[in-house]
Amino acid sequence: MINHRVCIAGLGLMGGSMAQALKGKAGRVTGVDRHAATRQQALADGVVDFAPESLAVGVSDADIVILAMPVRAILDALHELPVLIPDGCFVLDLGSTKAAINEAMSELPPGFAALGGHPMCGKETAGYRAADPTLFQGQTFILTRNERTTPEIERLALAIIDLIGAKPLFMEAQQHDRLTAAVSHLPYVLSAALMRFVSQQKDDYLWQTSASGFRDVSRLAGSDPQMLLDILLTNKTAVLEQLKGYQVELQEVIRLLAGADEKTLAAWLSEAQRRHIAYRKAKTDLE
Repeated sequence: MINHRVCIAGLGLMGGSMAQALKGKAGRVTGVDRHAATRQQALADGVVDFAPESLAVGVSDADIVILAMPVRAILDALHELPVLIPDGCFVLDLGSTKAAINEAMSELPPGFAALGGHPMCGKETAGYRAADPTLFQGQTFILTRNERTTPEIERLALAIIDLIGAKPLFMEAQQHDRLTAAVSHLPYVLSAALMRFVSQQKDDYLWQTSASGFRDVSRLAGSDPQMLLDILLTNKTAVLEQLKGYQVELQEVIRLLAGADEKTLAAWLSEAQRRHIAYRKAKTDLE
């Protein structure tokens, strides 16, 4: 239990799941969202005590503000907070990129204490209806320090992470963006590109012949475009670097296949399998 007045700005998948996970575990929870239906549903579910449309109203008496909007909306909110809360407050965000957000947090006035956050979980479906109070359980919750990070905000963030059942991991913002470009943002771009390419095939039997392989690889193409647009644009350099590296692997397999180099192609595939087995083992060992 945290005896704080919490304002969650954005009640989509992440913010809605956070509100549901904190139900009955905080002094008071306010949920801000621009969609009236979302606010009404969150109130009806009893996961928030107050649900205004306006960020200004929502944060007016908050001890801690959790920013759970698309990345560029988080940046806008960070610029607004000093005007809305002149005396400052605790600030935590759930954004998927961290360097730009941490820079904006560092520019907050001294009355603020801020910590960047990114829960490494999600779904390809967006919105409050997809929210789930168990979404964070057992999942890594990355925390990135900045010039406004204090021991108090760290303790509070760790308490919230414990309440929602996640596992904290501190790292530098730039390291976070580089790694998530590889394991999160690149997979989305590849999935979207696959979906765009395959759907151009002019054959009535296309989807009848698709099975679990295509379903699994194309799943991320169903993600919220606005959320991913913000992610790609605020992590452009790292994503481009990963795309260029991926192009090297594609060119290699094209070369091997075109040259009918069976032995080397088999070795290429076996190495991919070996690395996948190592990845699965590493993930299992962390659980």
